[in-house]
Amino acid sequence: MAKLALNKSSLNRESRRLKAFRQFVPALDLKRKQILAARQTSRKLIGEQESALSAIAEQVREQLPMLAESGLDLHELVQIGKVELDRVNLVGIELPVLSKVEIDRHQHSRLALPAWVDTALDLAEQRLQLELRCRVERERLMRLDAALRKTTQRLNLFDKVLIPRAENHIRRIRIALSDAERAGVVRAKIAKGKRLRAVS
Repeated sequence: MAKLALNKSSLNRESRRLKAFRQFVPALDLKRKQILAARQTSRKLIGEQESALSAIAEQVREQLPMLAESGLDLHELVQIGKVELDRVNLVGIELPVLSKVEIDRHQHSRLALPAWVDTALDLAEQRLQLELRCRVERERLMRLDAALRKTTQRLNLFDKVLIPRAENHIRRIRIALSDAERAGVVRAKIAKGKRLRAVS
């Protein structure tokens, strides 16, 4: 690091830097708060989606106990067709948004399969949609967590390192300038005293 010059131009430069740092901190803090709010919303949504998935699993256990022994593979009848993801920008963070989900439901013979298969397929379709939404929401949460870490590090850098360092530099420069001014006054008085003694 370059040695700090203890002069007025250095004082002006450090003062400008300190002002810029202090203006940047509120913007970073606002960004951190917005990320925290989005993260909380995302966590709540994931919780709701996981509860809904558990409710579907419970519904299958209660209403369709015969599914386990039937040996029927529903994956062949219900599959994810088309998925469209959009991107939204939240304070400079690109977040995925699930805009469209199409589930392909293959036709099956109603005579060859039991009547409860339709209910099972409805529940399987709901489960697939929820799992996709949950996966996208987890990706959003992961990106929000990473952005929060980065923003908090930057905020700490300004708050705990750069601003105190600039304040310390300004204090040192002011003390040095004040000492130099005082020394100049003392030297002037001594020189004046010598001149007066020389004249008399």
